[in-house]
Amino acid sequence: MSVINLQQMASQLDHAARFRIEIDPLTPQHPFTLEEAYSIQREAIALRYARGEQPVGLKLGFTSRAKMIQMGVESLIWGRLTDAMLYDEGTEVDLSDFIHPRAEPEVCFLTKRRIDRPITLIEAQSYLEGVAPAIEIIDSRYRDFKFTLEDVVADNCSSAGLIIGSLTNRFDSLSNLGVFVRVNGRLVQSGSTGAILGDPMRSLVQASQLATKAEMVLEAGSLIMAGAATAAEALQPGAHVSAEITGLGRVEFHTRSQA
Repeated sequence: MSVINLQQMASQLDHAARFRIEIDPLTPQHPFTLEEAYSIQREAIALRYARGEQPVGLKLGFTSRAKMIQMGVESLIWGRLTDAMLYDEGTEVDLSDFIHPRAEPEVCFLTKRRIDRPITLIEAQSYLEGVAPAIEIIDSRYRDFKFTLEDVVADNCSSAGLIIGSLTNRFDSLSNLGVFVRVNGRLVQSGSTGAILGDPMRSLVQASQLATKAEMVLEAGSLIMAGAATAAEALQPGAHVSAEITGLGRVEFHTRSQA
């Protein structure tokens, strides 16, 4: 596929995200490879950077083995995070800023050292400043949240928003912590951090490998979203949403009521 076509599709996805417009998946009309999907993602993020947004880290997807098998892939997918995606904990989120947003509970790492090569699980902890419970707001730009693997990668893996809780330095025993999502106090999703590659620390290792392959450097102070621990929960106006990870803490936000 030509560079011009890739740039056109990146512009289409960027426009859909900025103006909250659903679009049809791209691949049925213009098939492209996974490698080309990452090129589209890179071009779309470059448009964000041109408007003044700053890179803050990476998010990982398909960190569940079952999800990998379901999608017929043997590796994770990843997207890029910018400062415009960050929301303060406890804040009110306006759902009109999204198309059809959903919330996923995640483990978020903050790095303290530059990562410019693949790292091992043994040394991963030495690269970390802290770990926190987090909620990612995902928002596919595609109609009805339906897409192929290549489509979702081009769409920056549905990245839209992040709410990060208080950091701790509890890096040991992250592999089987309870994860609970509540909406207005009612439990709506539950799971375990074990769903994240068996241990969320492995996501940091994977992030280093993926960044190196993409010739990217993760600077000190980068955020690494390790992947979802439960299914995503659709967001509704006027709701209080919280995610709790046993031993790590709780993170929460509100959605604005409809006028």
